[in-house]
Amino acid sequence: MATRNVGFTAFDMSGQGRYRSLWEHYYHDCQGVIFVVDSSDKLRLVVAKDELDMLLQHAEIRHRRIPILFFANKMDMREAVSSVKVSAALGLERITDKPWHITASNAITGDGLHEGVEWLTNQIKENIENNNKR
Repeated sequence: MATRNVGFTAFDMSGQGRYRSLWEHYYHDCQGVIFVVDSSDKLRLVVAKDELDMLLQHAEIRHRRIPILFFANKMDMREAVSSVKVSAALGLERITDKPWHITASNAITGDGLHEGVEWLTNQIKENIENNNKR
């Protein structure tokens, strides 16, 4: 995928337990993270928070200013909670050393996807420009 002269190589790392151990193999070269949360599944929000906490504490991520885009997905579902409530459940306000953004989304209709990817693109370009100035 490419947007505004920034190419994306994306990996669906899945939230399934058997794949989680593979995530850290991609952290070294990572320039941004897209973290998708099922906003209609309140029980899995607890699991998502635990996974986010582990990601943020990983040695390859902890000290880097990697932007994190959160999609509060499945907003079309009756049980869905707002992106504000997803943000609170994940404790996003405590992330102060990395830029982050949360957007309500619906992967089926595409609602919210452009906004999120646009934000991430701008963050990655800004990081690249800042690194080139050094």
